[in-house]
Amino acid sequence: MRTRYFKSNILLAIFLVLAISLHAQKVTSQYSSTQKNGKERIITDRDDKTYQLEFTDGKMTFLSVDGVSVPEEKWGDYKTIIDEIREQMKKDKEQARLDRLQAEKDREQARLDRLQADKDRLQANQDRLQAQKEREQAGRDRLRVEKDRAQAELDRQQAMRDKQQADRDQQQADKDREQAIKDRAQADKDREQADKDRAQAEKDRAQAVLDRAQAEKDRAQAEADRKLMADLTADLVSDKLITDANDLHMLTLSPTEMTVNGVKQPDAVHKKYQDKYSRFAKNNLAYLADGNNKHIQMRRNN
Repeated sequence: MRTRYFKSNILLAIFLVLAISLHAQKVTSQYSSTQKNGKERIITDRDDKTYQLEFTDGKMTFLSVDGVSVPEEKWGDYKTIIDEIREQMKKDKEQARLDRLQAEKDREQARLDRLQADKDRLQANQDRLQAQKEREQAGRDRLRVEKDRAQAELDRQQAMRDKQQADRDQQQADKDREQAIKDRAQADKDREQADKDRAQAEKDRAQAVLDRAQAEKDRAQAEADRKLMADLTADLVSDKLITDANDLHMLTLSPTEMTVNGVKQPDAVHKKYQDKYSRFAKNNLAYLADGNNKHIQMRRNN
């Protein structure tokens, strides 16, 4: 019972850690935030629009919507959405801090549970060894009873005493048989649990294979996107939309429009790049470069 109790605690701790991890991943997917030299840049999607905000020492210095820069005098038009984003940032940072603290507590509890489980397994092994010794002793006692019965044939008086002893031995033997039945039932349960554990292990191994295959696909797709982005940048240079690859700071490409460094491009240019880079266009490419930091974000249309 104690071992199963601590196994349950361990599983609960693991579940809480996974839940916190999933929550953190969910929050991160709502916006991306980068900080450098006292500056913070935030890119977030809300109401089918991509907002980019920049802050210096907590003061907003830049705003763009769907890749188009918004003049400072028009920031008041977006006050509600800006306040919501800043409030969400505060909540997410505080939640992330609380999640980390809870994760540390859960990991410590899991460690204590594992230690207790190890102690329980050690005690169970000791109990099994002791039971084995007692069963061996019971076997030697039964041999002695047989000898006593042989002696009883030679001496009736002694036989009477031996009979009384034999009755007591029979009672013990009945208890031993009852215990043996219980031991066999427990052994059946242990084998059944072992079968379940092996089946679960097979499922876990199969899932691991699927996870590795998906990871390989994701890495291959990421590499293909980087190469495709390099080709697109080369075309921008060739079409004289930028001077060189380092001149590209921000790019958006969707089924409806294309912007380069915040400037909306003519329909003919948009059509050319939409046809050639259809994967980027249909997934609403948003590219942002800040020094050595480059971000590619895509959002599928519903």
